[in-house]
Amino acid sequence: MNNSTIDSLNKKFLDKSSPEVLAWFLKEYNGKIALASSMGAEDQVLTDMIVKIDPSTKIFTLDTGRLFPETYELIEKTSLRYKINVQVYFPNSEQVEQMVSEKGINLFFHSIENRKECCHVRKIEPLKRAFKGLDVWICGLRREQSTTRTSNQLVEWDEANGLIKLNPLIDWNEQQVWDYIKQNSVPYNVLHDKGFPSIGCQPCTRAIFPGEDVRAGRWWWENPETKECGLHNRKK
Repeated sequence: MNNSTIDSLNKKFLDKSSPEVLAWFLKEYNGKIALASSMGAEDQVLTDMIVKIDPSTKIFTLDTGRLFPETYELIEKTSLRYKINVQVYFPNSEQVEQMVSEKGINLFFHSIENRKECCHVRKIEPLKRAFKGLDVWICGLRREQSTTRTSNQLVEWDEANGLIKLNPLIDWNEQQVWDYIKQNSVPYNVLHDKGFPSIGCQPCTRAIFPGEDVRAGRWWWENPETKECGLHNRKK
């Protein structure tokens, strides 16, 4: 897909609401579109919107094997609340065993290269399997989340995966997210109430301090410019 097509799609939905954007894409790409959910607040908002439009839409998440117990509880709670099957994709066990055998169970603390390798094995590879047969993936990116996301657009072309990437909440602020959750009684991860605005794997996530960036608790030992796992890296 060329840049002009992506540009025209962004212009088409310039003044449209998130549900309007989702409704068009879910109809246009029926059966070829899915929400890749991290079970974060934004993805829970998108799950609520999507189920109200088309509950048959594929919604999946990645179980890295290092998630918080509260995240597993939310997967179950979400599936029961919306009467859907949140599909769970796991990393290849042999790849995980080899990586841990060679570099240790907590290899990610030792170097950025190790951390990215862990993310690749536990997240990127299962994500590619989840993408099979899709033309569009929906995710909950917002520009204000971090310095690595300020230039993201509503509609993007994911060169690495050969898919359209749709960010329906790209212009939302944090207050809008939580207003929607409260107004619609959307289930969310209880860790959000304990100072965790962004929740990933348990060893790589901490609560943030007052005044810190919302993603400061993710891979907190690294510089802000490196804090992506590879799922949302943009090709320059």
